[in-house]
Amino acid sequence: MFNIEILRQYLPLCWLKHNPLELIRSKSFFQQNLLFYFVVEYFMQINMTDDPFESLTEVSIQILLTLLFIGFILYINKTLYAYFQVATSLLVCANVISLFVIPILIWLTVSEALLSYYSLGLLFIWEFTVLAYVYRQVLAINLAASWALTALYFTITYLGAFAIGQMII
Repeated sequence: MFNIEILRQYLPLCWLKHNPLELIRSKSFFQQNLLFYFVVEYFMQINMTDDPFESLTEVSIQILLTLLFIGFILYINKTLYAYFQVATSLLVCANVISLFVIPILIWLTVSEALLSYYSLGLLFIWEFTVLAYVYRQVLAINLAASWALTALYFTITYLGAFAIGQMII
């Protein structure tokens, strides 16, 4: 199946539709999304730090923590067989949302307009909601648990990457 067709199946997740477990498992599509995710996260990180090595380190750690977190949660839930589908679901949605984040980050950097901060906040809420939806669908947990798990995910992956990156550099 072509990647565009696979993408069409994954895109509705960004609008809280479909179940990630019912989507096609494609290792190559996962790898392409992982690469795109790395490039976008690196661009956003270097925009904040202006240090290419620090950005590379933190983004690499963040991606490693993301993939480990997904694997650990699925292992505990005994659904590790769905690793590629779940990881791809989270990456596709993060990539789609990041396509909206990048222009706002540029706008924020250039003008520091208050509206750009509000827009960024709304996009963060969207990403948080989508991730909670995916966890809720995959793990068959209630809404509060999915939001708590998503908060834990953001804490471990982003703050964890920052903390580990600061210790390394």
